[in-house]
Amino acid sequence: MKQGFVKSSPHFFRRISRAMYVLLLALLILAALLPAPLQEQANPAVTPNPAKSAWFLLWIQELVSWSRLMIYPVILAACLFLLLPWLPGTAHGYQARWFPRSQRVLSASTIILVLIIVLLTIVALFFRGANWSFTLS
Repeated sequence: MKQGFVKSSPHFFRRISRAMYVLLLALLILAALLPAPLQEQANPAVTPNPAKSAWFLLWIQELVSWSRLMIYPVILAACLFLLLPWLPGTAHGYQARWFPRSQRVLSASTIILVLIIVLLTIVALFFRGANWSFTLS
């Protein structure tokens, strides 16, 4: 075994399995207590205009409402994040750390991107009304 490392089995997997059981129990309790936010049965003759996406896609719908070309930065960012391990300048980490100094730019850009996505989701969820018009209520 390497010096300074903890063997992952069984220590790490015990924590993972315990966390999984706690999460599963919490989800079952929440599912039993909170009703599902379902709408009325779908009617193919009547489509709400415009229909809102699911909450996790609202930020993309918000971007596309500005311009149809705004989908391309989303695709570019997704490709960059998929290619992160092979991008030049990404150092191999020998120790797990939050926000290592060698990757400050990457960490900062990831945090900024997540904050933008959360902000766009909030705007689309709470401040868009009928016909996707901006409302404050």
